[in-house]
This record gives sequence, C-alpha cells and structure tokens, in this order.
Amino acid sequence: MKKNDIFELEITDMGTDGEGIGHYDGMTFFVKDALIGDVITARATKLKKNYGYARVEEIKTPSTFRVEPQCELHKRCGGCQIQALSYEKQLEFKNNKVRNNLMRIGGFSEAELDSKMQPPVGADNPYRYRNKAQFPVGYDRDGNIVTGFYASRSHNIIPVEDCRLGVPQNKEILDIIKEWMNECGITPYDENTHKGLVRHVLIRYGFTSKQIMVCLVINGDSLEAKRRAGNAADILCERLSKIDGMTSISYNINKENTNVILGKKTVCIWGRPYIEDTIHLLSYPDFTPQGTGITYQISPQSFYQVNPKQTEKLYSTALAFAGLTGNENVWDLYCGIGTISLFLSQKAKQVYGVEIVPQAIEDAKNNAKLNGITNAQFFVGKAEEVLPQFYENAKKKENITDDTASTGRTDMLRPDVIVVDPPRKGCDEKCLDTMLAMSPERIVYVSCDSATLARDLKILCEEKYELMKWQAFDQFSHTTHVETVVLLSQQKPDDTIEIDLDLDELDATSAELKATYQEIKDYVLKEFGLKVSSLYISQVKRKCGIEVGENYNLPKSENARVPQCPKEKEDAIKAALKYFAMI
Repeated sequence: MKKNDIFELEITDMGTDGEGIGHYDGMTFFVKDALIGDVITARATKLKKNYGYARVEEIKTPSTFRVEPQCELHKRCGGCQIQALSYEKQLEFKNNKVRNNLMRIGGFSEAELDSKMQPPVGADNPYRYRNKAQFPVGYDRDGNIVTGFYASRSHNIIPVEDCRLGVPQNKEILDIIKEWMNECGITPYDENTHKGLVRHVLIRYGFTSKQIMVCLVINGDSLEAKRRAGNAADILCERLSKIDGMTSISYNINKENTNVILGKKTVCIWGRPYIEDTIHLLSYPDFTPQGTGITYQISPQSFYQVNPKQTEKLYSTALAFAGLTGNENVWDLYCGIGTISLFLSQKAKQVYGVEIVPQAIEDAKNNAKLNGITNAQFFVGKAEEVLPQFYENAKKKENITDDTASTGRTDMLRPDVIVVDPPRKGCDEKCLDTMLAMSPERIVYVSCDSATLARDLKILCEEKYELMKWQAFDQFSHTTHVETVVLLSQQKPDDTIEIDLDLDELDATSAELKATYQEIKDYVLKEFGLKVSSLYISQVKRKCGIEVGENYNLPKSENARVPQCPKEKEDAIKAALKYFAMI
C-alpha cells in the first residue's frame, strides 16, 4: 500500500469527528464524508504504520443511513460533518460517543452506564435552530466581498449565502452589509497584512422575542468610510433598522493579531446594547410547557446556548436532576449570564453563581433584577480560584473549623447541590478538590465535551460520588458535538453489604486491625479538612511498612496511570496512622 493507491473499502464504524472507519489489508483507514454502511472506492492520502487516511473517490453502494443534505455546501464548508447521515442515526452516534468516552476515559462499566442511561434527546427540527452566527468577512479570488464560514481546518472563507442551521434573516443582513461596504469603500480585514476594517459579522436572534442584534467586529476605532457623502455608521443603521425585529446595532473593536473573534470594547450605535430572549421551563421527561420562563438580556459578549429549543430541554433536565424542593442552597459554577442559575432559583432556597467574565456577571445581576429574582448572588472570577478562596475566607470570617464546616453549619460552605457547566476543557483540578471538600449531596454536571466530562467524573466518583443518571442532548444537529447532563449523588456510609470474613485467612497484622480505611478517612477530614481515597491510604501504609492486601487498589489494566498521593494528604494520613497507634 502506498499513497494515492485506489482500493475498495467498506465503512464499518464512525470516529468521534464523524469520519468513516474501514479496514483494508491489515490497516485501519479514516475517511472524511464516508458514512457507516457505505461501500466506497477510496484513495489513500496519508499512510502510517498501522493506519492511514483516505478520501472518497466514488460511493459504490450508499449506506442505508445516507440521506440527501439540505445544504449543497456541507462538504466544502465543514460545519455540518454528518448532515448526510439520517437524523435517527445521528442521535445514536452521539449517544455512543458519550457512552464510549465514559467507558474508555471514565472507567465506568458498560452495564453500569446502560442501567443509568436516559434516552438521548433529539431536536423537533434539526434545521434553522441557531440563534447566533459569526461570519468572517473577506474577498474571493475575483476581489468580491464575501461572508461565510471557514473551510475545515483552514481560514479560507467558503461563501455561504443562507446557512440552513441559522435563521433566514441572516442572509438579508449579510446582503445589506456587503452592499454597504462596497458603496462606502469599507474593506474586509486581511489576516496576512492585518489591514482592512471589518473582520466578522455577529448576528443574534431571539427565538421568543423575535429581536435581532447585529455587531460588526472591526480592526479600528470606528466605522469610517473612504467614500460617499454621509456618515457610514448612520447609513448602515438606517438600512439595518428597517428589518423587522432589529433591536441592537453595534461594533466591537478588535485590533489584535489573534484568532479570538471579539475584542474587549463594544460600542452601541443604534437601539439597545442587548436583546432579550426567554427560556421556558418544561416538565421532565416529556418536555411539555409549564407556563413559566426566565427572560435574559444578551449582549454581544454573552455566552448563551445557541439552540434555544434544545436549551429549554437541557436546563429543565438539569433542574429535574438537581431534585430541588425549595429548601436547597446551590452553587452554579461557570454560570455565564446566569442562564442556569436563574433557572435553578425558581425551585431553590438560594443560588450562588461564579463566572470569570465581569460583563457576564453584570448581565447575570441585571437578569436577576429583570425577573424579580432575589435569591441569586453572583461572583466574578475563575471557578477554580473563587470557590477555594471563598471556602477558606468564609471559614475564617465565620470562625468555622473544618470540623464544624463538615456538619453543615453554614449554607454556603455546605451546599445541597453544585451545578457545573464548564467550557470544553472541563473543570480545573482545584475546582474539583473544592467541590469534594464542600461535599454537596448532589452534583449536576452539564458538559459540552464528553471526553473531559469522563475525566472529571472519574475523579469525583473515585473519591465520593456515584453516577446516578446520564443523558445526551443534541444541541448541535448535523455536527459531531453533543451535550450531556449527568447526576452524581453522594455515596452514603450506610450503603454497605454484609460479608463473612475469617481473619486468620486474611493474615492481618495488628496494626491493620486498629483502624479501618473509613475511620482514617473520617479522621483526616475532621482534623485537616481533606478528602483522601482508599488508594492514597494504601500507598501511605506501604511507605510506612504496614502490610496491605497484595492486590489492593492495583490498577485494573497494565498500562493504567495510578495517581500518587499528594504531600499534604500523605502528611495528614500519617498523622491519622499515628493517632490510631498504627505507626
């Protein structure tokens, strides 16, 4: 086998990025735009020792799951990796993606996952669902101004007039902006020369309110025109404002040489600096309307889920998983503009939200006022910094020791529920440690990346929690992205089974019989405020010359990476061993 060889390939599986997978001549091949069930003529494009990449030359026998995409540009654009796959199969693919990551990375068994799995939640309409779009602006080969999307793994703009995932109003807005740029002599930004004015066009649409926002991201301080009488900004506003629902027109200044789309400063030049939209509470699990909703003010920088219809299902599920009765105190980490926080506040006693973006926290506070919500409080900063710092400062301020904190004397230190909705990188280790120290009864984890979700759940479930439910959500139809909601519950001390043991057969030493692993854990928590695992205790025991079972806490696989006990926890465990006269 060599590069450019042509061969017949049956696609028997699909990878996490939607690529087809087939096997030929002892090698595994990954093929873009091939679907499970296809029989294709493939051309080898890159070869490694045991695997390679190929492209589709011809589809000889189409998969029974193959459908005709609505968008003729889906292959070139790269934004809809699996639009040619039937929607039912898309849901199965996404559910399996989450399930496989939870097994492979999280270490959960197949039987456990299947028993805790809720059916994947699909969209009523997998098209026209996006309430936000960001269009790069540039030139085509003929020098015409174009807007569209970047081709996969490049910054080459594929002109897109009407993306089928976005709202129809996008096309009308883009046509007006391109015509205005041509008439006023306003140039697109060039990434190579760093010259030109307009970098991106950001459009937001409120599905409930029908309000529209347009924000031009510019490489300059204002919308200056090279020609035509009159103020360019006024001309643009005059034309865009005629569109039904137009509510906010602004520009955002980004003069940095960066791939980050938005800069720090936004100037509103017409209407309000925000639009509003409402997320409605639905019953779970049938997702029928409950008649109540939360209205949010959304600025250009706001994080707001792009699929509002699915978001109602997603947040209603998170609320249902939280099991709130009106008496609970809840922390919402990575809270954004308070979307989940304010949703939770409807059934919680008190909600505390944390978010790194100051403007988002201001939006969250305004959203609370807008909805007359008084039981939500918000903090600015990284969750992995704010939460540990708050935990320590609050203990000092209230003169609370680790012992009294663990008894639940303060609501903020011992919340009933913690909800996390982190970015794709997942939760920071310090944040996870503090969550374990705060020891809520339940954790609801909302994830946009099932790989980092699995990594974090492994840590939480090894220490203290049990996986109770998980459910996949199709927030991004026709793409390979998937959201997941997970419920974790504390493992109770009385969750035990009775067994008969012959101590002679165990050959236990006298030191081992002086304290159980649970007693050591309880002592370390009481005296040092630290959570330690049985694995860490066994490691320290071995260091101190105390015998433990030959196979106790050994890794399940030969190449597994075993975490080592940190110095702080090792010292605490040694103190416990001394207390129990084991060393």
